[in-house]
Amino acid sequence: MRTLRMIAVGALLHAKQLSRSPFEIATALIVPVVQATLAVYLFRAGGEPGRLLEAAVGAGLMGIWSSVLFGSGGAIQNQRWQGTLEMIMLAPRPPALVVLPITLATALTGTYAMLATLAWGRLLYGIPLSFARPLAFAVAVPGCIIGLGMFGLLLASTFVLLRNANALANTLEYPIWLVSGMLVPITALPGWTGPIAAVLPTTWGARAVREAATGSGPVWPSLGVCLAISLACLALGAIMMTHVERRARAAATLALA
Repeated sequence: MRTLRMIAVGALLHAKQLSRSPFEIATALIVPVVQATLAVYLFRAGGEPGRLLEAAVGAGLMGIWSSVLFGSGGAIQNQRWQGTLEMIMLAPRPPALVVLPITLATALTGTYAMLATLAWGRLLYGIPLSFARPLAFAVAVPGCIIGLGMFGLLLASTFVLLRNANALANTLEYPIWLVSGMLVPITALPGWTGPIAAVLPTTWGARAVREAATGSGPVWPSLGVCLAISLACLALGAIMMTHVERRARAAATLALA
């Protein structure tokens, strides 16, 4: 219970901190709206106006992923700039439990992306928000967010040793959401992308949310696979976080920005 309370309080603290950043606020306000607009026109141009709700949901998932990716990549970098990274690594808790609230906070702030894209699509383009399974959708979205937050810990653990983690984050944004089928069906991609998509929690989280919105398949198996892979990412991220922390201390590169 104390560990869960620490994670919850830490996530709330970092979410408040993100809400004080002009850059984070501007990004959260603008990017989801742009992505929703592009998705709607993409589906209309493709002659599939009946899938506009799926387009809005996919754009929302893209916004959540962007928030998690850049939040996880910038989490360590921001702590370096603020001079608090050493205190985080010296805390009497495993490093993973100290960094996990940061990645969960970025995922929580990404919920605005889903709400913004759905509202934007409804108000501007008249997309009917008729979810096939409203209750399942209300469960799938938080489940996907929690899963992405745990996946963010694995990403953050790889950024401890990097002086400029944002450069790596920039290269991962579009390939991951493309391979995960957030907007473009996986069946439309080359066959070699299938195994990559199968091991990503983003793929199964996006599938669960899409199935809940459109009723195209069973929601709970996809959500269960998403959470199972995310738990594996959490365990692997904890191991990597401990390893790279010790390596960074030995190489005296922990505080380098």
